[in-house]
Amino acid sequence: MVIPEESETDTEESNVSGSDEDDTCWISWFCNLRGNEFFCEVDEDYIQDDFNLCGLSNQIPYYDYALDLILDVESSLGDSFTEEQNELVESAAEMLYGLIHLRYILTTKGLAAMVEKYKNAEFGRCPRVYCCGQPCLPVGESDIPRQGTVKIYCPKCEDIYTPRSRFQESILLYALQ
Repeated sequence: MVIPEESETDTEESNVSGSDEDDTCWISWFCNLRGNEFFCEVDEDYIQDDFNLCGLSNQIPYYDYALDLILDVESSLGDSFTEEQNELVESAAEMLYGLIHLRYILTTKGLAAMVEKYKNAEFGRCPRVYCCGQPCLPVGESDIPRQGTVKIYCPKCEDIYTPRSRFQESILLYALQ
């Protein structure tokens, strides 16, 4: 799946439902946001399996609401939230998806999705001339969550670079390690 580039004048939507269309799920919407190109879409079956989410409820505030948001489950309890609480739930959903993504890309299906993105050079290409446009991989320099941001690694020159997009540069490490 190739994500079309947006111009710098395009603004990022803040609507968590994705768009006005009912057929766009939260996962697709989130992965298609500018700066989230390094994420692959996690299968909903994987997310719905409690075993795969073991221990995450202790790390994420508003866990149940964030999970419902990711899975596009209508929750009547969230209707009484203030705008500030809704923003916290949205932030929690983004963090939760990053942690789920981290686990998912270690599975056979997740690795296959990431290999496909690598083959399509969706993570970027090495900026060095002698690497001849070698596709790169996302990498974290620390295994401590929120310790840094994602970088790209060139397997040809074996060097690490900051992504060209300022939006990709802000992806926290817990999302792609």
